[in-house]
Amino acid sequence: MRYTTQFLLSAMAAAQFPAPSVPEIAFLGRSNVGKSSLLNALVGDKAAKVSSTPGRTRAINFFSLLGPDHRQKKIFADLPGYGYAKISKSISAGWPAFIEPYLAERATLGLCICLVDSNIPPQASDRQLVDWLRSVGRTFAVVATKVDRLNGNERTRNLSAIKKAMELEEILPVSAKTGDGVRALWARIDSVQSVSSEG
Repeated sequence: MRYTTQFLLSAMAAAQFPAPSVPEIAFLGRSNVGKSSLLNALVGDKAAKVSSTPGRTRAINFFSLLGPDHRQKKIFADLPGYGYAKISKSISAGWPAFIEPYLAERATLGLCICLVDSNIPPQASDRQLVDWLRSVGRTFAVVATKVDRLNGNERTRNLSAIKKAMELEEILPVSAKTGDGVRALWARIDSVQSVSSEG
């Protein structure tokens, strides 16, 4: 299914979040993981600004995904990167206070896309984030970015190491540059059809 993407709003407080309506997909990852590039690869335009300075985003940026009937079908939520601050039990001391409530309590949050860099060893901060999402009962998928930079053997080895370190059964390898894996990621996103009204 093809969507038209429109920037909805930037929120720096829970009171600014859009009214709960359609399933929301949150994108999380370290500041230099390629999150903006992947978002742009998914929606086919320059929806998310790619910054040369990681960690610039301090708000949650919401994007509406509109169907052929121009009705809102889903919302993408682009969260601030966490590479510039050590993750704690409350996710990150460097994150604004509204991030944790969004992840823990948002009723319409249907899927968290956790991005990890396939080119570097598994990071403790990524494991901490996944463990925290597990603890609050969130549905998540781990996506390994920048796989175009790896040869076949490197890809197999690195993905295996990430799965082992994060205790995952599945990981989705993608490349924003080549489009590799984007179709599979869309399939995962499109599987989120409805969200419980309970928080």
